[in-house]
Amino acid sequence: MSEKLQKVLARVGLGSRRYMEEVIAAGRVSVNGKVAQVGERIEFGDELRIDGRKVQFQLEEEIRRRVLVYYKPEGEICSRNDPEQRPTVFDNLPQIANDRWVMVGRLDINSTGLLLFTNDGELANRLMHPSNEVEREYAVRVMGDLTPQMRQTLIKGVELEDGPAKFESISDLGGEGINRWYQVVVKEGRNREVRRLFESQELKVSRLLRTRYGSVILPRELRTGRWTELDKHDIDTLTKLVELKPRQGTGLFGLAKRRADRMTEKPMAARRGGYLRQQRRDEGETPTTNGKPASSSERPKKPFNVTKKPSFKKRDSQR
Repeated sequence: MSEKLQKVLARVGLGSRRYMEEVIAAGRVSVNGKVAQVGERIEFGDELRIDGRKVQFQLEEEIRRRVLVYYKPEGEICSRNDPEQRPTVFDNLPQIANDRWVMVGRLDINSTGLLLFTNDGELANRLMHPSNEVEREYAVRVMGDLTPQMRQTLIKGVELEDGPAKFESISDLGGEGINRWYQVVVKEGRNREVRRLFESQELKVSRLLRTRYGSVILPRELRTGRWTELDKHDIDTLTKLVELKPRQGTGLFGLAKRRADRMTEKPMAARRGGYLRQQRRDEGETPTTNGKPASSSERPKKPFNVTKKPSFKKRDSQR
């Protein structure tokens, strides 16, 4: 297994790929004692040096594949940096040595719920690419009456400004008065797609929560603004969805593994109020997710129940 030299150098934190190409072109990089060329590939066991100094490296296939589940609160933006100095979803993530977290999909500032982060760029790209049709599931509170004709139209598809769109399914979740809850599934991640689909029927989305992405379900015991890490089984299930081969080094290890073990022994209590806590009360049971989300194949496909009006706090709402 080999990898392009400039990609390896960029990943170890020596600069961007473009800058590394300039360094290589300047003759400052050698592989096994020979001056390297831009685009040259490097293999495990090769001796890599810059300006005569040896550089320790790992090929991408040797890097432990990791995936985080983050419960995004309202008010955070899906960006690394914000000129307006607003909080971002990256602020609460753990540091990752000689690597970086890649966000899978986005949620707008008024939306909450499940976000995935991984250090595997190929996995992130495949999970987001429309051709792989990875399901995204949302709990949506809508103001207005969704008639059977509207439901049929949204399942069949409507024309939005950026092309046709549709819901794969719509399930009733209950509600009171003019506010009704629905569970919807889409297979794309276009900007504000769920909101725009309902708006095409002159219905307004007042709250939106992502509850599932592919095989990963938002854990009910996870609080907003907190994260948890998937183990090897759940990561392998996720990668299988996008036909990516598993890695030997995958999932929890070290401090993260010990943290997950503590969560298994003593799970963190869910925040009072909120949509997921309401589910637990209505179902009369406590799910056993061991501090991490179960895959959809393991978790019972029981529809959300909001026959009682959920009690929301300020940061536990909306998309």
